[in-house]
This record gives sequence, C-alpha cells and structure tokens, in this order.
Amino acid sequence: AAFAHVGLDRWTGTVSVMNRIPASAIETSPRLAGLDRRLTRWMAGHGVVLLRVSIGVVFLWFGVLKFVPGLSPADRIALDTTAILTGGLITGDLARLMLAVLETIIGVGMISGKSMRLVLLLLFGQMAGTITPLVLFPELTWKTPPLVPTLEGQYILKNLVLVAAGIVIGATVRGGRLESEPEAV
Repeated sequence: AAFAHVGLDRWTGTVSVMNRIPASAIETSPRLAGLDRRLTRWMAGHGVVLLRVSIGVVFLWFGVLKFVPGLSPADRIALDTTAILTGGLITGDLARLMLAVLETIIGVGMISGKSMRLVLLLLFGQMAGTITPLVLFPELTWKTPPLVPTLEGQYILKNLVLVAAGIVIGATVRGGRLESEPEAV
C-alpha cells in the first residue's frame, strides 16, 4: 500500500515527506517517475507557503465578518465564550471587536509571513479559546458527547486542522522546510 511519512530532523530543522509508493506503480515508468519527482518538488517548495496564505485568508475573512454584529455565524457562541473566559469583563461589542481585530491580525500576519512567531502565538491562543465551547456549551456543540458533534461542534472541531497546520508552519520559522527527497539530503 502507498503511504507518506512526515519527519522532522531535530538537528537541521528540516521537515521531510517520504513517499512510500510500490516500485511497480511509479518507479518502473521513467515518465511517471519524472512527473512524480517534479510534482513532489513543487509541493515541497510551495506547500508551506500555500498553507500559510490559505490559513491567512480564512482568518482574515472570518475576522472581517466579526466587525459587523451578527454577520459571523459564530457570533453568539464567540461572544458567550469570551464573556465566560474573561469572567464577564469583556462582553458584547467589545468582545466582538477584540475577536475581529485578533483574527484579522492573524490573517494579515499569515498572508504576509511577517512576525510569524508572534502570529503563531496569537493563533494558538485564539485556538485554545475557540475549542473551549466544546466544554462550556456541550448542549450547543454535541448531539451525543463526545462522538456526535452538532454543526457548531463540527465548526469548532475543524480547528484541529488549523492547529496542526500552525505546527507545520511553526516548524519553518527557523529555516526548516519540506524536503521532496530526504534520502538526497
């Protein structure tokens, strides 16, 4: 069976993707092997930037929506969560504005690639707050805890992908990169 293995070299900071495809499928055909190498190199060379920019677009989009009361589908649960997490100090329009600014900063930072350590810190902090409704509001986020989420719960659970993407992007802030042919390194 074909599979991929992702590894991080702790000494060099290089993230590598090792493809395990049966020799009979790709390696026996020079045309397919050449195409596979070119595609893998392109993905290794562009994948992290595309991941970073796409996450930035999502954060920017969702952040801008929060500037307008009621426009974000997550408006109510976001405001209620913020009120509980801040002990009622930050509520309503102030909470919405702060979330809008935070998500917009994360989005712009991801798109620009500037100050990535700070942007990732903000992202991980925002994600920690985003996941808390699963515990704070189980009646809104679960049909059958913890196996069957509601639509709101699914909306929150998809953030695990954003956290994982943030970790991959974070692996590159010191010069790490994806390597298409780790055996050659």
